[in-house]
Amino acid sequence: MCSFSNLGINRNATKDSCGSVGGKLVGVHGAVIGRYEREEVKPSIEMATQLTEVLEVSLDYLVGSTDVLLEKNIVSKILDIQKLKENDRQHVFALLDAFLKQTKLQSIL
Repeated sequence: MCSFSNLGINRNATKDSCGSVGGKLVGVHGAVIGRYEREEVKPSIEMATQLTEVLEVSLDYLVGSTDVLLEKNIVSKILDIQKLKENDRQHVFALLDAFLKQTKLQSIL
């Protein structure tokens, strides 16, 4: 699971390919980020929200409530599906269920 101490936060970076975040991106001094890493203090909900946006992770993942990292594009598609009419949603889920069942069966064989 994730926690503030193992996010790969880098006090001087802007953002790199590893997903680390610098204090500059969230508007705090690097020393504050260091205190989050060492778990000396917990960030406010506003700061945690900013960190989730910069790191592109969910708040649950950030605070260690889950070890499932949902990809941003998958969450976006789920939200789009949720906006569909009920009948259209049922069709999407039926298609998705059929595909998932087929994939599971193929992995067994």
